[in-house]
Amino acid sequence: MAENTVLYEPTDEGITTITIDRPSVRNAVNHATSLQLAEAFQSFENDSTQKVCILTGAGTNFCAGYDLHEVAGSSSAGSSSAGSSALAVGPVDKLNGALGPMGPSRMRLSKPVIAAVSGHAVAGGLELALLADLRVVDATAVFGVFCRRFGVPLIDGGTVRLPRVVGLGRALDMILTGRPVDAQEALAIGLANRLVEDAVDGARELARGLLRFPQRCMRADLAAAQYGAYDAASLEEALRFEFENGAKVVAEESVAGARRFDKGAGRGGAFEKGKL
Repeated sequence: MAENTVLYEPTDEGITTITIDRPSVRNAVNHATSLQLAEAFQSFENDSTQKVCILTGAGTNFCAGYDLHEVAGSSSAGSSSAGSSALAVGPVDKLNGALGPMGPSRMRLSKPVIAAVSGHAVAGGLELALLADLRVVDATAVFGVFCRRFGVPLIDGGTVRLPRVVGLGRALDMILTGRPVDAQEALAIGLANRLVEDAVDGARELARGLLRFPQRCMRADLAAAQYGAYDAASLEEALRFEFENGAKVVAEESVAGARRFDKGAGRGGAFEKGKL
């Protein structure tokens, strides 16, 4: 029976925390852990009571990437098929189809995911952080394509998502050099969204802020932003998706929201239950 290396913690308030629990190896992900991670994310996606997910790592690190000790010990090491055999994954067929080496990296979630990053988020760990919609970091956070040193390519979405988040020039600087990027630089280039004293506490505060909003509207905007960034072949297509997807929400949430505004709520840009 595989050791439980992923903690899945839903809450009554609707915030799920998923924790990679292999602190002795800086939360490096082996194949068994990748399967548990994918299962945890699918459970979150399928649970209508859970609204926001926080992804983090146990101890002082987020995730050091794929466990290279497992790759090194593969019986097929040195053969032309060593990579796919060692990582036990298949080719990409569709989103939410065949799992990536890190597990959920080929998934698209319909609800917000926040990465709470302390310590190293490198190689595949960087790619898991990029799976999230938002990244909250503390001063110890370090991002980087550290797998550059060992001839291990980014095959969990890093070359796809990182340029969308920070721009191609900055992404290539990280991808080609493999250099470390600390918390301050990550914040400056948009890789981190918040720099806080405690990453998990900061992520929970942000998650609770997201719970305040009409959820279907927020998810529609999330889906439209993702579609425009990754799927749309043209501006026209992106605008069409945004309108058609958003129009479905108007009758359910927008009319009620307009009535609240008409009665005085939110005037002057105020948030009813605090600021994000």
